[in-house]
Amino acid sequence: MSGKGLVLLAGEGESTRILAHFLAARFPLDAVLLERPVPRSVFLKRRIKSLGWRKVAGQLAFQAAMSPILQRAARARRAEIKRQYAMDDGPLPEAGVIRIDSANSDSARARLVSLAPAVVVINGTRILSGRTLASVDAAFVNLHAGITPLFRGVHGGYWAMAQGLPEQCGVTAHRVDTGIDTGCILEQARIHPGPRDNFTTYPLLQLGEGMRLLEGILPDLLEGRGRPARAEPPGPSRLWSHPTAWGYLATRIGKGVK
Repeated sequence: MSGKGLVLLAGEGESTRILAHFLAARFPLDAVLLERPVPRSVFLKRRIKSLGWRKVAGQLAFQAAMSPILQRAARARRAEIKRQYAMDDGPLPEAGVIRIDSANSDSARARLVSLAPAVVVINGTRILSGRTLASVDAAFVNLHAGITPLFRGVHGGYWAMAQGLPEQCGVTAHRVDTGIDTGCILEQARIHPGPRDNFTTYPLLQLGEGMRLLEGILPDLLEGRGRPARAEPPGPSRLWSHPTAWGYLATRIGKGVK
């Protein structure tokens, strides 16, 4: 039997800190299982194998040269969004953090078994294995920064804008399965970026709206009440990756998408 509590199973980063503080202020958050990042050399090797070195080189160029510029340009807007959604990105209290090497490790599964949560919220981890998902009788829920199944993977808000589909720019709360953002949809919300927004503010807007979704979803799940799956929006399912430097520039010049 599952318990009544909540566990956040997440990777390190700003969104995890914001989400942890949000959950702790509203729900019985028992622990944050914080997954250590994959070593950069391993991560790059896997990405090159999947995407090819030319595309990965372009992605690294974007992250190194353009992302910091966009961060600085949107500094005031990012602060405004954080105030709008009352986001707290301060350090997590160490007393509530359990560090794990992998969400799919035996030690992580043992931690979940000992905590016996009713709900496990996922944020920025490796793809969960079937063994991990079956280790406890809990609802595994993810906030995905994109409208699934159209924009799976990463930067779903940016890609919706880049594809000329601003009406599909949003966030999805979904059940977690062993695929990449393929679990059944619990709720979705759209965001409406303005002229002061850019690549670095879309995820904050999505997180803010996603937290509002969780406020409506989690009480039912914590009490063991089911949530019916929502219908998928029409359109092809596609897995998206990080933009390359030249792809971003072409889209910004040609379509005005920042």
